[in-house]
Amino acid sequence: MLDYNEILPKKYIVLDGEPYEVLAAHVFRKQQRKPVNQTKLRGLKNGRVIEHTFHQSENVMEAELEKQSIRYLYRKGNDFWFNVADDPSNRFSLPSTIVGNGGNFLKTNSVLEALLFNEEIIGITLPIKMNLRVTEAPPGVRGNTAQGGTKQVVLESGATVSVPLFINEGDIVCINTETGEYALRTEKS
Repeated sequence: MLDYNEILPKKYIVLDGEPYEVLAAHVFRKQQRKPVNQTKLRGLKNGRVIEHTFHQSENVMEAELEKQSIRYLYRKGNDFWFNVADDPSNRFSLPSTIVGNGGNFLKTNSVLEALLFNEEIIGITLPIKMNLRVTEAPPGVRGNTAQGGTKQVVLESGATVSVPLFINEGDIVCINTETGEYALRTEKS
């Protein structure tokens, strides 16, 4: 159990039977009233951000989350198929709402971490940066810098990103999975 003033950012709590991540917390006292902790929470199942105020007399359960290694296999429609990393016969699918936008950058056989709450997968943790090969790239036209000198390329995962003009087909680029933006070129073709 966490007291009202122990509910701090980066902690996971259970509120109304649902797991939440604490994004922000501010303990303060209004004039002559008792102190309160005003928090901003993100639901781990639905991704919604809510604000909740905890009073001095309140306490809350800390969420017990487990981590499990999973391997990405393929995507079919809006479902991403995985298996448990050490058990290839244990296959399961997750909807795109749980995988998130980072799913566009998954490569076959990538090993990821799954967050489990009550033995149910509620989210996956992607590496912040991933190296992907460029499969389609239009030629960079010299002098075409009115849009900042970028062009759209297709990566081996099927995602389309904006990269500088010097990136060619076959190059390996580093992509930030949180923002979906080009970070750097790691290897020339």
